[in-house]
Amino acid sequence: MAAEVHGEQGPGFARINAFADPSVGEAMRDDVIALVRASDGRVAEVDGALVLPEGQADFRAKAPEDRISKVFRLHRRPVFADFIRSPEVVDVLRNDLGPDVDCFLSQFIFKNPGAWGQPWHQDSFYFHFEPRRPIVGLWLAITEATLQNGCLHVLPGSQREPIHEHVPDARPGANYGYVEIVDHDMTGSTPVLMDPGDLLVFDSHLMHRSTDNLSDGYRGAMVFHFCLPVVGTEPDNVVNDRVPLLRGGELVPADPYN
Repeated sequence: MAAEVHGEQGPGFARINAFADPSVGEAMRDDVIALVRASDGRVAEVDGALVLPEGQADFRAKAPEDRISKVFRLHRRPVFADFIRSPEVVDVLRNDLGPDVDCFLSQFIFKNPGAWGQPWHQDSFYFHFEPRRPIVGLWLAITEATLQNGCLHVLPGSQREPIHEHVPDARPGANYGYVEIVDHDMTGSTPVLMDPGDLLVFDSHLMHRSTDNLSDGYRGAMVFHFCLPVVGTEPDNVVNDRVPLLRGGELVPADPYN
């Protein structure tokens, strides 16, 4: 898998169908909804998590979660920690990154009806620590991801590119942190259609985007990012929370939930 995800000849990503039982994603969703309702659908820190509303939210929505874009800093919470410490995920990470791995970013994405897509970008644009590579993302489908509800689109082979210039998303009301690559030809991109429980493993230099949700339902995803232990000082980032996960190929025995 490492050659597929990070190698010069690979596409920059690997897909694992039916990686997790859909009930795993449902439990994650339920936990996040409880956090969102505690925040009343507003920007808030709740039990260590960071809740961010949707820029294009339909404020006629009945429930607080209908107004939310993303919830960050979840991987210390039991249902999420259990997932990243599971034998299946650990096997993926050992194969992809090696014996020493940290989880530094987690986000649950509510792509509610009418929400805009995120423009073309590379995740490593947001990451300012050493070593810069390899960094890998795990994108777990909570719901179906379809052309109608705003699935991911990826540009195979673009993990070989350096980090391109990203310009601010100029759309009024664009979500927090949205930027866009405008200096690269995205011809050859492909949509990634997924079922609940499918997993996409991808390099942090891979160019990808999502499209608008034109459906009547939300498109849910849970995304984790993993890296090697940081060398030197790591810049502060409000959405990051570094947790050592593997050392010498074994799970770090410290309590992951505190």
